[in-house]
Amino acid sequence: MELYLTIAAATCATIGAVSDVKTKRIPNWLTYGSLICGLALRASFAGWHGLAQGVGGVLLGGGIFFLLFLVRGMGAGDVKLMAAVSAWVGMHRALSVLLATSVAGGILAIYYIVFYRRIGSTLRNVGELLRFHLTSGFQAHPELNAQDPSSIQVPYGLAIAMGTFYLLISTSSISGVIYGR
Repeated sequence: MELYLTIAAATCATIGAVSDVKTKRIPNWLTYGSLICGLALRASFAGWHGLAQGVGGVLLGGGIFFLLFLVRGMGAGDVKLMAAVSAWVGMHRALSVLLATSVAGGILAIYYIVFYRRIGSTLRNVGELLRFHLTSGFQAHPELNAQDPSSIQVPYGLAIAMGTFYLLISTSSISGVIYGR
């Protein structure tokens, strides 16, 4: 059952990634619809325990991304997509998706920084953000944030899809099929 739920999560993430790359938006019909379907299927397959796993995934995956949204580090669509994916994979596997997504997002960010030749300004901005958060606490920087039109916009839906596919490939059931085990 977990394999099929992970395939559904990967499908949701892929649709979100394509939309994010093409339009810089992740549609609400996808995120909310997928979140509700993921929770409903978890509940129907595994009862209250399945529902609790899904809700825990939403709180973990969506919650961590929501904190980044609060400091304007990412968009609301990214938060909702991670919450939806986490509903499908459940709390026990949401952390794996989060970690893989973080690595993929870091790689994408480096690619975009190099591609747009913004290495120096990015390093200065990171230093400014660190200084700001150390002195001002957990609040949005007034100028340096994801909503700034002059900032590089990394389609983080793509990173979420990559993190979800990492989980799918690393799942032992599909790994055995791929690697002949």
